Amino acid sequence: MVGKGVYKNLAFDDEGNQVAFLSNRDEFESDQPAFALYRWKSGEAQATEIANGSTRGVPAGWWVSENGTPSFSKNGTRLFFGTAPRPAPDPEEEVPEWEKVVLDVWNWKDPLLQPNQLVQRQQDLRRTYRAMVDLDDNRVVQLATINMPTVTVADSGDGDIGLAVTNVPYLQRVSWDSPGYNDVYVVDVNTGRARMVLEDIQASARLSPGGKYITWWDGHKRAWFAKGIDGGEAMNLTGGIPYPFYNELHDRPMIPGSNGSAGWTQDDERFLVYDKHDIWAVDPAGRDAPRNITEGVGRRENLRFRYVALDRAGGLGFGGGGGGGGGGFGNRAQDVIEDGDDLVLSAFDLESKSSGFYRDRVRGDREPRRIVMEPLRFGTPQKAKDADVVIFTRESFREFPDVWASDLSFVDAQRLSHANPQQDDYDWGSAELVDWTSTDGLPLQGLLYKPDNFDPNRKYPMMVYYYEKNSDQLHAHRAPSPGSSSINISFYVSRGYIVFIPDIFYRDGYPGESALNCLVPGVLSIIAQGYIDPDRVGAQGHSWGGYQNAYLVTRTNIFAAVEAGAPVSNMTSAYGGIRWQSGRSRAMQYEKTQSRMGGSLWEARPRYIENSPIFWADKVETPVLMMHNDEDGAVPWYQGIEFFVALRRLHQPVWMLNYNGEAHGLRKYQNRKDFAVRMQQFFDHYLMGAPAPVWMEEGIPAVKKGKDLGLRLVRKATTSGGGR
Repeated sequence: MVGKGVYKNLAFDDEGNQVAFLSNRDEFESDQPAFALYRWKSGEAQATEIANGSTRGVPAGWWVSENGTPSFSKNGTRLFFGTAPRPAPDPEEEVPEWEKVVLDVWNWKDPLLQPNQLVQRQQDLRRTYRAMVDLDDNRVVQLATINMPTVTVADSGDGDIGLAVTNVPYLQRVSWDSPGYNDVYVVDVNTGRARMVLEDIQASARLSPGGKYITWWDGHKRAWFAKGIDGGEAMNLTGGIPYPFYNELHDRPMIPGSNGSAGWTQDDERFLVYDKHDIWAVDPAGRDAPRNITEGVGRRENLRFRYVALDRAGGLGFGGGGGGGGGGFGNRAQDVIEDGDDLVLSAFDLESKSSGFYRDRVRGDREPRRIVMEPLRFGTPQKAKDADVVIFTRESFREFPDVWASDLSFVDAQRLSHANPQQDDYDWGSAELVDWTSTDGLPLQGLLYKPDNFDPNRKYPMMVYYYEKNSDQLHAHRAPSPGSSSINISFYVSRGYIVFIPDIFYRDGYPGESALNCLVPGVLSIIAQGYIDPDRVGAQGHSWGGYQNAYLVTRTNIFAAVEAGAPVSNMTSAYGGIRWQSGRSRAMQYEKTQSRMGGSLWEARPRYIENSPIFWADKVETPVLMMHNDEDGAVPWYQGIEFFVALRRLHQPVWMLNYNGEAHGLRKYQNRKDFAVRMQQFFDHYLMGAPAPVWMEEGIPAVKKGKDLGLRLVRKATTSGGGR
């Protein structure tokens, strides 16, 4: 095929015998050239046009969209492509610049807030709707619609059933509620006709690989459900199992999520789901009782088993990625697990934090057999296509995550890379688990990092960093580098600090108090061991951690200095704010998710005030450093300004760093490095008695902006704990 035009979005079938692509060759010279879908197959002299905007089956007023990448079904008999409403042509006469009116209209009836719409504008302009060509008779069927914008097809695109999950009727709710609401439709792939099977559910839903069942997690009933695509009652798959299938660490004022699922066995016979410890095979038809395929070993030995799909495509140590709304159409269903095949399971010891791999089968009553279990962290293995060889990463705080290779026994693994040899030239440190009890009686864990050559008879300064729960990361490697928003643990430990990372558990409506109840007893338990100078303890946190640090300094003087990055200081003003990066309302975050207030500002007004540091700023006696940038798309930077202005008015030592044009976390390397230096100078001054830099002592006047960074030290040092 030849001719002047745009040719794009080339796609092959699995066998390599067919090619599909888009071109506007026939209308290239027109003012609004339309694209057509072409297909070439082996043995043909040239490609054939399969569909254009006038083809029967393409909705009236729509066209073949250049933004959709074609894809073949697994057996190559179907070709999927994208359509979209044809936009109106540009006006022939351009409005003069001086006559243009540019504004945003916020309407209370809009499905999404105007900022949210503006963020998604390009995505919406490029949105495509899935259509199908039956290559046996060139019949086009439109599957997706504006009100039902995404459709997945069973059996890797070869099935006769598709599933549409749509939140279009419920878009307004995303401003204040989570998780989202959906309607679910079964779509006849041969006709495009759809029928609703689930309405207004606060969940998503998935189609089984063979297209026989729909499954979803019901957070209200805390159970997995299945429903046959031919109708009938929904089947509670896990209600009869005497163990919870929801995330037992859930501590937000919203319905809990599940522990996840492993996939399906062949012919849609069994759906494999996870509880906290084990893997269960459940019958979607409800005929057979659920069966624990890991024989309860996970619960008995306090392990967490999860299925490892060795043949799944994806980067080393990571899951596969997803495509955007304007990209290709994934036809591949989730992997099917063969009953007779050996399964490789990842295993994680929930107490010691060791990890490794076990071997098991879906059918049979044998217990999982251990392959390897080490005080390390393993990446997801990736198997060679035609050999029983896997590559994977392994790491610890001291061991860099190099690439290793072995057979499926994981015996005699060989290291393939040695990417960080320079580490041997530096002091590094050690990592260990610590335990304590919160003020309100919860048993807690945390991580404690000590310098090399640790001496229990010395008195060390200690840095406290935290964000939700991190104890499972005991064996994570921490390479030294300037971070976007946080201290670098190996850097601080190598310089003689001890670093403590406590887990935090929350009570709805009292996030600040929850942090206080978990963190302070943890700090005191470390101090009680005798090697921490109680006058040289600092804390650093960003975003949610920054908020909690801002709250903590209004309630305790246990810290000599605190960095609170991008903190929410006033929940009453932040509630009505916008997360500018996404354009979404912040209300949902407070009512349902991380901020954990559990109600609207009007339903829980006293708690919003109680948890807002700004209203208690007069109690602060701790020096505070903040970083809050003027392009922060998550926490509006006026929140940092409110806290800075309040502490300044109260004559309390406070500094705020605003890296111009930067986001919630620093993106430019030079800014990351600068922030790391300033944070080190701040904590070294208050925790190690080092001289203060010019920027802390004298400031940097606006007239010197860009000329003097103020990083040089002045000859003024503190005594230990000089911030008190």
